[in-house]
Amino acid sequence: MTLERITPGTIHGVGLGPGSQDLMSVRADRLIRGASHVAYFRKKGRTGHARGIVEGLLAQDAIELPMEYPVTTEIPFDDPRYNELLAAFYERSVAQLREIADAGRDVVVLCEGDPFFYGSFMHLYTRLQGRVAVVPGITGMSAAWTATGRPVTWGDDILTVLMGTLPEAMLTERIAQTDALVVMKIGRNLDKLRRALASSGREDQAWLIEYAAMPQESIRPFREVGESVPYFSIVVIHGNGRRP
Repeated sequence: MTLERITPGTIHGVGLGPGSQDLMSVRADRLIRGASHVAYFRKKGRTGHARGIVEGLLAQDAIELPMEYPVTTEIPFDDPRYNELLAAFYERSVAQLREIADAGRDVVVLCEGDPFFYGSFMHLYTRLQGRVAVVPGITGMSAAWTATGRPVTWGDDILTVLMGTLPEAMLTERIAQTDALVVMKIGRNLDKLRRALASSGREDQAWLIEYAAMPQESIRPFREVGESVPYFSIVVIHGNGRRP
């Protein structure tokens, strides 16, 4: 008697783009509609933004695998417990995905934006080398500068992407040095970013884009921003470089 050999399945990291279904790639759409197993990250008690983007696209019999973060903003990211908790979480998630793939089934992991751009999926990818196929997606920052109706870079402009979580002195220095700018992860760092933009003399050049490419999209000069901004917020400063 011979045992039938099972061909391992593939784990697909699929970029969903900034939040609108019609901004997903054809390949992403095809994989999502045909998936038997769909995994996605979410905060406990929430649907998850990635899952919300694909509402209505999944097959009726698709098996959903929500991966719930053990911690998000409850403790500082520089607390040793933060990395310990997340590392264990990613290991558990990888074990679950491997088990499904080893049984010969493909798994689609939904990724907001692009899987390789500041996303949680990267932490799975590094633990799953050789078992993963990645589908790129439009980044949230691309949707943000497109929403302003102005090119973000010209000619030899240097584009810098910063996280609002960086120290204020570093934010100020990098903002002052670059031509074009994107700042992400603003949230609780709004006041710090406001000071950094003012110190670098560039607050008047900055725009805040909320919910880029989503129904509630909003674009306004940064100077008009109040005391808080939603999670899906990006600051853009346009370059003004060489052109014919």
